[in-house]
Amino acid sequence: MAATASAPAPATAPEAEAEAPRLWAPLRLRSFRLLWLGQSLSLLGDGFSTIAFSWITLAVTHSTLDLGYVLTLQAIPRALLTLVGGSLSDKWSPRTLMTASSLTRALVMGAVGAAGLGGGLGLWMLLGAAALFGAVDAFFQPARVTVLPSVVDKELLTQANALLGTGTRISAVLGPALGGVVVAVTQPSVAFLVDAVCFALCGLLVARIRPLTSRPKPAAPGEKGEGLGARIRVGVGFALKDPRIRTILALDTAVNFSYAGPFTVGFATLARAAGHGGSTTLGLLNGALAGGAMLGTLLGGVVKGSPRVGLMVAALAGWLAIGMSALGLVGSPIAAVAVVLAMGFGIGFQGVFGLSWIQRNIPGEVLSRVVSVDMVLGYAAAPISLVACGALARTGAGALFALPAVILALTALATLSSSQVRAMR
Repeated sequence: MAATASAPAPATAPEAEAEAPRLWAPLRLRSFRLLWLGQSLSLLGDGFSTIAFSWITLAVTHSTLDLGYVLTLQAIPRALLTLVGGSLSDKWSPRTLMTASSLTRALVMGAVGAAGLGGGLGLWMLLGAAALFGAVDAFFQPARVTVLPSVVDKELLTQANALLGTGTRISAVLGPALGGVVVAVTQPSVAFLVDAVCFALCGLLVARIRPLTSRPKPAAPGEKGEGLGARIRVGVGFALKDPRIRTILALDTAVNFSYAGPFTVGFATLARAAGHGGSTTLGLLNGALAGGAMLGTLLGGVVKGSPRVGLMVAALAGWLAIGMSALGLVGSPIAAVAVVLAMGFGIGFQGVFGLSWIQRNIPGEVLSRVVSVDMVLGYAAAPISLVACGALARTGAGALFALPAVILALTALATLSSSQVRAMR
């Protein structure tokens, strides 16, 4: 039937593209605003906790070895229990686990802060609090990634991830900085109390989120039992059998390897080299990485259409491989900062689309378990990277950055070799 004068004409291709969701569209949804603010407060609290645990342990024990014990006891339960957290998040509700985890962490940090102010804080309490904090945090991390599809429609996932990613990176920078200021002008115990407030507010905000649907989750594909071990095995098997998911896991692991060693030991090695500016250069390198990632995340949120995610995975791996190679050769701090800025931009830009692809294409009943597998691989890559890069740093920056460059280059080639991966959108 021909269109009448009062009927709207069909949208042309440019008009339809113009109607694509804008970056700020998710902020119109009340539940997304609650999630954004709650998650940002939680990650701000994580930054506070890092500073607070470090300073108060040194103040109580005057021992860097004891500080190592405290930080290790926080990391080990988080790594060991993340698969459990992912399994429970698939069975129950990510929102429920985020709320419970946040409120529990608020109680832990509040108790440590109160004990510190009362003069009753000792090493054993710090060790126990760190272990409990890490264990409870393991239930929050997979849930915070997988709650988003229940809050916004699939068409808004890219924009929503860009906004959440920006909040995450802002909190990651502000948390330690503000924690350091609080410790400097008051005392470490007060930082724990501020931290407790951040987690409590996060729990209260997330509890008010209203999911788009309240339907019970069906069983995951191939799931035969309700036991925790069976659920974890199904999640791991689901993640490993799909070449597309395996590729994203491989890239994330390679990027985590790059963050842990090259972006910590490597930055310090570059900064200490003759003529590279010392601590000022170290600060600029870390700022460039964070700033580049934030810019890439924001730009990813305004890109229209459906990019080829598989090709973007390969491009990012190759881009980072080139960047690592360049860092091993650069002779000036300005060049090093420019390279790191470009690398951070690539990480932020691709991260928006990679995460959105996972949330769109992995069934909700197994999504948290797949995400938890990704996180555990990252936790495992970090200490290996630190040890390897620490050993290679003795021979110079070239060898240190050559290792991740080779790993990333192989990841890029493996990605391009799979037609299924190349076709990912």
